[in-house]
Amino acid sequence: MSEPTKAEILSADEHALNRMGYRQELARRMSGFSNFAISMSIICILAGGITSFQYGFCTVGGAAIGLGWPLVCLFSLVVAMTMAQVASAFPTAGGLYHWASILGGKGAGWVTAWFNLLGLLTVTAAVNAGAYDFVFGAFHWPTAGHPGAVRSIGLAALAISQALFNHKGIRLTTRLTDLSGYLILFFAAALTAAMLVYARHFDPARLITFSNFSGLPPGKDAVLPHSGNLPWLFALGFLLPGYTITGFDASAHTAEETVGAAANVPRGIVRSVAVSGVFGWVMLCAVVLAIPDMREAAMQGNNLFPWIMDKVLPKPLALFLYAGIAAAQYFCGLACMTSASRMLYAFARDGGLPGSSWLCQVCPTAKTPVASIWTVASFALVFTFCVPYSAIAACCTVFLYISYVLPAAAGFFAHGRRWTKMGPWRLGKWYRPLAALAVMGCAGLIVIGVQPPNEIAIPILVGTVGLMIVVWFASERKRFKGPPQIMEA
Repeated sequence: MSEPTKAEILSADEHALNRMGYRQELARRMSGFSNFAISMSIICILAGGITSFQYGFCTVGGAAIGLGWPLVCLFSLVVAMTMAQVASAFPTAGGLYHWASILGGKGAGWVTAWFNLLGLLTVTAAVNAGAYDFVFGAFHWPTAGHPGAVRSIGLAALAISQALFNHKGIRLTTRLTDLSGYLILFFAAALTAAMLVYARHFDPARLITFSNFSGLPPGKDAVLPHSGNLPWLFALGFLLPGYTITGFDASAHTAEETVGAAANVPRGIVRSVAVSGVFGWVMLCAVVLAIPDMREAAMQGNNLFPWIMDKVLPKPLALFLYAGIAAAQYFCGLACMTSASRMLYAFARDGGLPGSSWLCQVCPTAKTPVASIWTVASFALVFTFCVPYSAIAACCTVFLYISYVLPAAAGFFAHGRRWTKMGPWRLGKWYRPLAALAVMGCAGLIVIGVQPPNEIAIPILVGTVGLMIVVWFASERKRFKGPPQIMEA
């Protein structure tokens, strides 16, 4: 039997979209690799894995990387696999929101949409804020006595340029995120090799050694409050891989721009998590092995990673790696904006937002949701101006994992009952046990995500939930109709 032609695949994609009540408005030009690359770019081990390295290391030292990272990545792979099965059955730009609506009802969809949208907006802000701080710390840019103004200009330049690339069309964005995928793998490998070559000693035992580095450096600059409970500190270290290995739902949000979406989207989700998990683990293990003195490193606090680079590597090599890492972080922000704008577009298309008719507009030439793109850029910029980086990072992790929990829980109860028609990528009898594991694990990461010093996420989360309850029962329960197709027999 001959392979289907591209025209036949595109026709099948459009038919599947029509079956779910939507017409093809966005340009469908992304290959399977491009779909993988956009999630790989958002996960970006050179962004979260580096800018948040101290939040893992300053818990139990090397064991947080050697043991904690692979443990959380295995859990993230479980989440990705359950997400992939749903994405294969319902390949739409709404992603998590659409799945929760179909499997759990419009209320579950509406709540999921808001948590996912807030998570994507804050992760875009967190990535750009982290990228600016990383570049500023690595290259020691002059501020002429006006650091606040320089930071504002720098963050605005990041957001506006990323929005312009997205505005120009998915073909250009895809080329950049494809490049980002290669950059991440190359510079992760280069950083790993450099650390191992220039390491002054080699002690693999430190990767499984538990050392209490909480409360360091002493005083108000401590990365984490002091605790004598090593198992709890080990769990707190899960925030590093938990924050890094997020955003892989981007493959789903670009489903309506992906050729062969029912097969390529789930592959993109699972492969991006698996590849990022392995490369990230090897890279960060090399960083730990290269540290000259573990306790002295923990004393550096938020300056931990630059301190390691300066102590271990020759300056020209360090600057070369810094440049590659900075480029990868920029593309990470670009991919975050792509994912967030598609989520905003999909929710607005179903009338879920104020100004929905404007937000869902698609540029007739570029075939991109331009109003959503610039709205995402504006809100992300406001977050970076008004909220500290640590609070943004904590909130985005919590919001995103809540949005991952809801469709997984809905899928657990609907599977084999209300949900019987699967896509080509499926887990069979393993779906429900893995979905249950995904829900429990996400709940655990949410609890970890609001612990000190990220307790500011608690009032934000409580306030968000309270506002959602008021708005839903006051108006949205009757006004919001949800996606056009809520369930197929």
